[in-house]
Amino acid sequence: MAGYKKWIFGSLGFALTGTPIGAVLGFALGALLDNAEGVVVAKPDQGQRRYAPDAGQRPATPGDLAVSLVILTAAVMKADGRATHGELGHVRQFFARQFGPQHSAELLRLLRDVLKREIPLRDVCAQIRGHLSHTERLQVMHYLIGLAHADGSIHIAEHRLLEQIAADLGISAKDLASLDAMFRGPSVDAAYTVLEVDPKASEEELKKAYRRMAMKHHPDRVAHLGEEFQKAAAEKFRKVQEAWSRIAAERGIK
Repeated sequence: MAGYKKWIFGSLGFALTGTPIGAVLGFALGALLDNAEGVVVAKPDQGQRRYAPDAGQRPATPGDLAVSLVILTAAVMKADGRATHGELGHVRQFFARQFGPQHSAELLRLLRDVLKREIPLRDVCAQIRGHLSHTERLQVMHYLIGLAHADGSIHIAEHRLLEQIAADLGISAKDLASLDAMFRGPSVDAAYTVLEVDPKASEEELKKAYRRMAMKHHPDRVAHLGEEFQKAAAEKFRKVQEAWSRIAAERGIK
C-alpha cells in the first residue's frame, strides 16, 4: 500500500482535515494516515495542460479526481437504495482503466467504506466545485450519468440526484441535458439537445452551437486527467460531431 499512500497523499491536500470530503472518508483516510510515512504533498504537473482552469483554481490532480469520484459514485449507487452488479462492474472497469490496478483496488476499498456512511452531498459538491474546473466537472458528470445508465435505465431517484449534483457542481440544466442525451439512441431531437440549441434555430445559430460544443468537449481540455478521461472526452466530442451531422443531413446543410 505504500505506493498508493504516496500517490493519494501527494494529491489530496484539499480532502484531508476539516473538510466535508475528509469527514466522509473518515476512518478510511485515518487508517492511511496512521501508516503514512514521508509523504510530501506534491505540486500538480501542469505540463500537458493547454487550457487554463477556472479563475482561482489549480488543475485537478489524479488524487483529487479519484476521491471526488469515490464519494459521488457512492451517492449515485445509494440513490435507489441498492448497489447493483451492473454499477459495480462499471465502476471497477472505469477505475482500473483510469487509475491502474493497484490504485483501483484501494479506491474500491474506500468506496465500500463510503457506501456505509451518510454523505453531506451539497457540502461535498461545494468542495469539489472549488477545486475542479468547469471542464473537469463536466467530465465527472458524464461519468456519473454513465454509471446511472449501467443497468440499462435510470431510476427516478437517480435522475433527481443527478440533477441535484449537477446544480451543486455549477453545471447548467442545458449541460446536464446535453450530456444525458449522449446516452440516448440516435435521433434528431436528441441531436438538438446534445448541441444545446433550439430546433427552430437558424443555420448560422446551429453552426455557432456546434463550434461552441466542439470546443467545450475537446479531448485536449482534459489531457491532464489521464487516458481514460481523455477517451471519455473523445467520446463526447464524437457525439457532438454525430449530432451536427444528423441535423445537417436532416436540414440539407452543406
